[in-house]
Amino acid sequence: MRDKIFDMLKKSDGEFVSGEDMATKLNITRAGVWKHIKKLRDNGLDIIGKKNGYKINDSPDLLQPEKIQKNLNTKIIGKNIFYRPKVDSTNNIAKKMARENAVDGTVIIAEEQTNGKGRLERNFYSPKEKCILFSVILRPKCFPKDAPKFTLLAAVAVARAMEKFNLHAEIKWPNDIVHDGRKIVGILTELAAEVDFVKWIVVGVGINVNIKPEDFPEDIKNIASSLYEINGKKNLSRVDFFQTLLEEFEKIYLSANENGFGEILNLWKKYNVTLGKNIKVISADTGDVFFGKAIDIDSDGALIVETENGRQTVYAGDVSIRKAD
Repeated sequence: MRDKIFDMLKKSDGEFVSGEDMATKLNITRAGVWKHIKKLRDNGLDIIGKKNGYKINDSPDLLQPEKIQKNLNTKIIGKNIFYRPKVDSTNNIAKKMARENAVDGTVIIAEEQTNGKGRLERNFYSPKEKCILFSVILRPKCFPKDAPKFTLLAAVAVARAMEKFNLHAEIKWPNDIVHDGRKIVGILTELAAEVDFVKWIVVGVGINVNIKPEDFPEDIKNIASSLYEINGKKNLSRVDFFQTLLEEFEKIYLSANENGFGEILNLWKKYNVTLGKNIKVISADTGDVFFGKAIDIDSDGALIVETENGRQTVYAGDVSIRKAD
């Protein structure tokens, strides 16, 4: 019922919707309407209430589907967008929708996450209306072994979108976008697959857009940054940036489906700040720690590291770039 009220408010084109009309159409009481309006507000939606009814506060930078899809130049990605003011995790919603046969390119976006997850089960800080927090459901024609490459694909898409806004992008293996070594973007890829084919892939992306440096919690101030900081401490339009990102994402996704991942791996190398650097690696599988020099990524996107004991291939783990002595 709450979703139906939300949809009625969304479709009102900024006009007030009478509480009585909603109650009549939904066959509930006015008190029932108020109860659901209160719940929507509790979940983070800014709803204005007056004698003549209710409407969503039409902030120009809310990531509402009608704003994003206006002039969006894509064929697949973002043709279906599901918007929620507040969620635990967009990936959780996307996985449920993927299991229920949501179509290729479906996007779930939220203004706030309460339990956003990054790689290695880390929390991703995501304050209300300051980030771009979304997941996209993909149904590529590929083998399960190719799934990790979609994290590289997403990182390249963000980097290319940043370029369109004259923002310098740096990718740290495998998919963190950083500024002066501090993280701006986190990407988490999850999937369902059989032995020889992928059923679906969900790529979740969290981007720190308009967070001021002083607003980060104390425990991450020294390791997190935002597009706001790269942009000369000026706010970016999240709607404009997200539109650009979806368009770049589709270009690369369609290319990968048609031609494989060769071009994507080359683009990733263009933006990377890991190759050629001395690094510390913590293995995701064993927790082992070793040091070496990152020399390349292979055709699967794994990191090749030259160590004193020979070359090692890292498929998953935590990599930090060591400062020069």
